Amino acid sequence: MTTPEEDEAALVRAIGPRRYKRQALIVSAPDTPAVRQALQQARANGEHVAMVVTRVNHVPQADYVGIDNHAAGRTAGYLLGRLCHREGRILTLSSRLDYLGHIERSSGCRDVLSAQFPHLRCDPDVAETHDDPDRCYLALKKALQGKRDVVGLYNTGAGSPGIHAALQRFAKEKVCWITHEISDDHRQYLQQGVLDVVIDQDPDTQAIRALQQVLMAVGMAPSSPAEKSGDFRLYFAENMGKQPYLAG
Repeated sequence: MTTPEEDEAALVRAIGPRRYKRQALIVSAPDTPAVRQALQQARANGEHVAMVVTRVNHVPQADYVGIDNHAAGRTAGYLLGRLCHREGRILTLSSRLDYLGHIERSSGCRDVLSAQFPHLRCDPDVAETHDDPDRCYLALKKALQGKRDVVGLYNTGAGSPGIHAALQRFAKEKVCWITHEISDDHRQYLQQGVLDVVIDQDPDTQAIRALQQVLMAVGMAPSSPAEKSGDFRLYFAENMGKQPYLAG
């Protein structure tokens, strides 16, 4: 079941009680008070909860199946520090500021930049884009047409066509760009040399592991030491492969 991104009430209703007996939930959701309360109630009703991609805090005995997003953000910060040779500003774009995974990625990147790379200034504010290419385009256009001191860019979510278009039109010098997921458009941008690094969390494997967790939790599969957290992978132009992101 999917719900509209901006309709929190619909998400809360989907998490809420059903007319049939439900044993488990696999969710990817923002960490808001209403969502947190709905998941807490699901757990109180005896339903097992597994979270993918991003966590929701304070849900007792819930499983999280995903990468360490703070470590992914720290990795992005380290790579920006190594790849950006000019002094300047790092711009951070984020899908949504109520998703804990995106918050952790942004903060991890800032932590490393401030501690290890004093020649780079990380913007204190994170531009919220909702994965919309137009919002990404406008945020980057504004930054590039300002003081023209942007030397690096970290996008924790999607909307990359807008970033690509803005870089092609407004960037006078190379801007180091790091983002997430080895999607088909990202392979193209890596090949062009516009995008530098992709951090991939392997969402297919996360979904399979989450399903394994709930099946074991409800007694429909034998218990095993299944790994709950997945490692992320780094992709460059030289190792990005050619297999499509989604099977045709």
